[in-house]
Amino acid sequence: MVVYIYDGSFEGLLTVIYEAYYNKYKPEKIIKEKDYTYNFLYHIIRIEDSKEKYEKVYRAMKNKLASSSINNIFLLHMSEVEGAENLILDYVKLAFKVGKDIDIHLHNPIVSNVYNIIKKVEIEKHRMLGFIRFQNLGKELYYSAIEPDYNILELIMPHFKERFRYQDFIIHDVKRNIGGIYSKSKEEWILCPINLEDIPQVCKDDLYNKLWKEYFLSVSIEERINPKFQRKMMPKRYWKHIFEVNT
Repeated sequence: MVVYIYDGSFEGLLTVIYEAYYNKYKPEKIIKEKDYTYNFLYHIIRIEDSKEKYEKVYRAMKNKLASSSINNIFLLHMSEVEGAENLILDYVKLAFKVGKDIDIHLHNPIVSNVYNIIKKVEIEKHRMLGFIRFQNLGKELYYSAIEPDYNILELIMPHFKERFRYQDFIIHDVKRNIGGIYSKSKEEWILCPINLEDIPQVCKDDLYNKLWKEYFLSVSIEERINPKFQRKMMPKRYWKHIFEVNT
């Protein structure tokens, strides 16, 4: 089995797509370097990302695909679901044949599979915009920890940049050890590797935390508490980082 190994970046993925078209060895499986485990049945080809190659693929996609289709490819990549890379390659090949109206072909299993996955990514992105809670680390630096199923940090940072543009903050995906760090003085954000031990202990007297808990209790109506409905609207896997569930 021919297996392409790449660095996991979007640019690396586009380079993989280029190689899949022009390399005589076609990939039967595409795997991120971090997810690869040795298998003697694999014929491994490591693909180094190439600016020239991924830019050629991106230009071709811009010429032949609708912007919504390119966004689908990016969201599918961010989903990190098993087999996403091979599905992306199949989707790109089909899109180059069908053209800009590929996304109306929902009867096609490739297109329907893409839509099923990106719908889940979009739902979690939307949920996270409302579930994130910040705590004060001191010196006007605010911190939030999240553990999303999908790699959505890059997708939500622009929203929080606009919403909290006058404060420095960190949104930390502890599942992937990635931090989104916003600087109010520079008015820009970056993504970088970050571990829990890099984060100062959250202030025990965090006023922001206390005010949110008090607000939650003040608007709660005891007779109308519905744990089953609450779990449906706010899945339990998110509770770990939500202040009010521990009031």
